Amino acid sequence: MPLVKRKTNIEFTPLGGGREIGSNSYLVRIDGRDVILDCGVHPKKEGYPALPDFSLLTRAPDAAIISHGHVDHCGALPELIKRFPSVTPCATTATVSIMDRMLHNSVAVMGTLARERGIREYPLYSHEDVDSTIRRTLGIRLGQDFLINRRKDMTARFFHAGHVLGGASVLLRTPGHTLFYSGDICVADQELVAGLIPLDTSIKVDTLIIESTYGANAEADGVRYEDEIDRFAEAVRDVLEDGGVALVPSFALGRSQELLNIIARLQETGQLPDVPVLSSGLGRAIYEVYSLFPEYLRSDANLRPLSRFGRTGDTWNPRAVRKLLSEPTIIIATSGMMVENTPSALITQEMVRHTHHGIFFVGYLDPDSLGYKLLHCRPGDALQFQLDAPPVKVKLENIRWFYFSAHAPREALCNVIRRIQPKNVVFVHGDPGAIDWMYTHASNGCAKFAPTVGETIILET
Repeated sequence: MPLVKRKTNIEFTPLGGGREIGSNSYLVRIDGRDVILDCGVHPKKEGYPALPDFSLLTRAPDAAIISHGHVDHCGALPELIKRFPSVTPCATTATVSIMDRMLHNSVAVMGTLARERGIREYPLYSHEDVDSTIRRTLGIRLGQDFLINRRKDMTARFFHAGHVLGGASVLLRTPGHTLFYSGDICVADQELVAGLIPLDTSIKVDTLIIESTYGANAEADGVRYEDEIDRFAEAVRDVLEDGGVALVPSFALGRSQELLNIIARLQETGQLPDVPVLSSGLGRAIYEVYSLFPEYLRSDANLRPLSRFGRTGDTWNPRAVRKLLSEPTIIIATSGMMVENTPSALITQEMVRHTHHGIFFVGYLDPDSLGYKLLHCRPGDALQFQLDAPPVKVKLENIRWFYFSAHAPREALCNVIRRIQPKNVVFVHGDPGAIDWMYTHASNGCAKFAPTVGETIILET
């Protein structure tokens, strides 16, 4: 039976992700119904400060809807379930499988950090907590309406967002308000995942909550995907022909799978030499999930078998790393922002001592991340790639960034707002500069908001 429209107001409070990127989580309160949109951890914080501000929750939410499997959107979900066992988590079927891998990996990483940095509260949750969370999470198909509260008067639907496998935007409908949460979106087709499917204009949206990641990046607006692939191929080819190794730091979910298949295609067409292509652990585990959900990929996607790509091996072993770098090779390694002690950082620690290699970033770099510092350093600067190890002087100059991000550029975000024509637009998931640009340029005459963490705003019909 169709929902009968009536006037109502809703409250919206960022628990994280307000004028920042990290611990993305938003509380939506509509006539006594509470829904959490995403529940992530903050990549720049450790321990309890990395969580969303759960102290803002005065009661158990009806549901927690997860847009996709990156840990800044789902990494705090087991902790939420521990605190509020009655919450029902919902995600697309592919995202549920991805979260299974990502959250178990988070437990292992937190255990390592507890030992290495003495973070007493780590791990925040256990492997058993993850198993319980995954069992309780409802796997929903794209385009399928589902009820998310006991009163049975609020429905939700997932729409393909184009960001990563299983990534979705969320449409919430109540008798008095229709809300659309973009999640992370990519409007352009990638190698494996098709771009955002625009929301049908017949759906009238009261409130749009939209990501703002690249609001401060003017250069991304003019980039064409295939042109960037050609630039990337030329840079990698030059390194290999000089006898060096090309390292591509990549996020385990999304960038790793996309770049492995781009490189395979470039080798098959002769644009890159037929040298070994290696990848690291978690990216390979997620690759297996990609193979299980072909319906979430482009209809013409050519997902190569994982056996096509070798393993990086033990990157903690300096001798093994030097062997990796002894002959022309392409390495796809996590983490994408080169967090200390990850495979990409440990490999780079040896690479930067030489001048014939190349390091090519392909995704978002937080200004405080090691990857950002490396990209903007000068020869002779010293950076620390391994905790409890001395900094290393950087000799390598061939360090570049390519726009393979799965986030929409700012003009594309403006087009999304113009197409949907909401009455309210809320800007989230962006650094202050990005949020400010979007707030100034992308409101399209509607009421606009850019709340900080803990700030409650009232959204009128």
